[in-house]
Amino acid sequence: MASTTLFRCRRIITMDPNRPEATHVAVREGRILAVGDADCVWPDQEVVQDDRLADTVLMPGFVEGHAHMMAGAMWRYAYVGYHDRIDPEGVLHRGMTDIADVIERLRGHEAGLPEGQPLVAWGFDPIFIEGDRLGRAHLDRISATRPIVVLFSNFHLMCANSAALALAGYDRHSNIEGVVKGLDGAPTGELQEMAAMFPVMRRTGIDFRALTQRPDVIETYAQVCRRAGVTTATDLFAEMEEADVDTLLRVTGQPGLGLRLVPALGAAGGDPERIAERALALRARSTDRLRLGAVKLMTDGSIQGWTARVKWPGYVGGQPNGLWNTPPDQIFALCAAMQRHGVQMHIHVNGDEASDVSLAALEAAARAHPWPGARHVLQHCQMMGADQFRRCARLGVCANIFANHIWYFGDQHAALTIGEDRAMRMNAARSALDEGVRIAIHSDAPVTPMGPLFTAWCAMNRTTMSGRVLGAAQRITVGEALYAITLGAAYTLGLDGEIGSIETGKIADFAILGEDPTRVAPEAIRDVPVLGTVSGGEVHLL
Repeated sequence: MASTTLFRCRRIITMDPNRPEATHVAVREGRILAVGDADCVWPDQEVVQDDRLADTVLMPGFVEGHAHMMAGAMWRYAYVGYHDRIDPEGVLHRGMTDIADVIERLRGHEAGLPEGQPLVAWGFDPIFIEGDRLGRAHLDRISATRPIVVLFSNFHLMCANSAALALAGYDRHSNIEGVVKGLDGAPTGELQEMAAMFPVMRRTGIDFRALTQRPDVIETYAQVCRRAGVTTATDLFAEMEEADVDTLLRVTGQPGLGLRLVPALGAAGGDPERIAERALALRARSTDRLRLGAVKLMTDGSIQGWTARVKWPGYVGGQPNGLWNTPPDQIFALCAAMQRHGVQMHIHVNGDEASDVSLAALEAAARAHPWPGARHVLQHCQMMGADQFRRCARLGVCANIFANHIWYFGDQHAALTIGEDRAMRMNAARSALDEGVRIAIHSDAPVTPMGPLFTAWCAMNRTTMSGRVLGAAQRITVGEALYAITLGAAYTLGLDGEIGSIETGKIADFAILGEDPTRVAPEAIRDVPVLGTVSGGEVHLL
């Protein structure tokens, strides 16, 4: 019989209402044997006591239900964002507040590149920058011959210099949705959404599939997760060719990774029937540490990029009403096919028009092909109101809410995108819970940094960067927030029977904390230190 490890802790927050707290947890064969005090171990067990966590607080391993594996890979490119960010090695990268700083940093990176290699940067967000909007003329000052591409922080837009635009054949004669043109009829360099962006990405070597399916990148992603206390994370839009799946199986199967990975097959373009068949084939290859079989649908774009589809009265600046990455008729076709084949869907919805269309498509699919317990998930849900959450509850649809947006973009949304009234109900976790919806909250890393305790802080406090509370009525409690980053997120992935709480029979995945998040002030929960994780009983201290 395998030996039992007994972990002793200062306090264990179990998320199990039958035993909310404990001081000891017994682990055998990677699973939880018992929870309680020093005497919780079963009789006649060979016990090894582990006191390494004696001064720590243990929680269920955090579950990041909406992130992307490129959260680690993006650091291969130059960071030019507004916010300070910390890379997977713990190095701080200072944010920049004006275009001149951005250009200067790009010049420094360009000087170190081999001849002919494109310069790629990421993280830029013009909504924070006063004055002229970044355009090809700015990037041409760095180089008129080397292709230069700057990905915006939301990954729904980019800016390219003249050399990069020329690679894709973009000029004043191009008639492609998303290729923004100036008053002179020539492209400004800004490209919106994938149809316009992809030709430039392909020709400058930006291939997220190839980039994120490398063993070292998967390991870096696991490192990002460990620093955040995350033991299960998604890669919520993956192409997953056969070679990619082989790599994922090999890397996740190695001891020491410390991460359960849940990729979702990107369902963009192509025949819905074939996408469903591919998802089912992937599901059959799932393992304990690699869960496959769900799909991700892209509907609209980004609110701060003015490409999300919003209902009347639209954007406060009078911008056009966004773009459809997947047109409504295709959304209906995809929902019908996935529902018919029993494939779980994660559906990107930022604007409330996109939410309306997606809910209508899910309702039509449910009428045609009943499937109780499907647990489809609307992702982001940023502008959904109580009426839409009521529809979710009626359909059994979950909501994974982008709570981080309140701090990162709340002031800008109130002033520049959707106005004060709608900004106060953005990311309305309180309304969703009150209407009976199962929720999670997320970071969408690398759009914002992965950090479930910070995400919980955002949902609890709804404080913006300026220090104001934006929509106090939508705040949730500490218990509700911690549930959302553990059992709530696990539920949206169909894994709540295995992870998300510390109780007998579940997988021994824990977050190791330096303080008790239930015993600090609500405004201090984001500062609770993460000391490491336990994954399947294996300790990973930072």
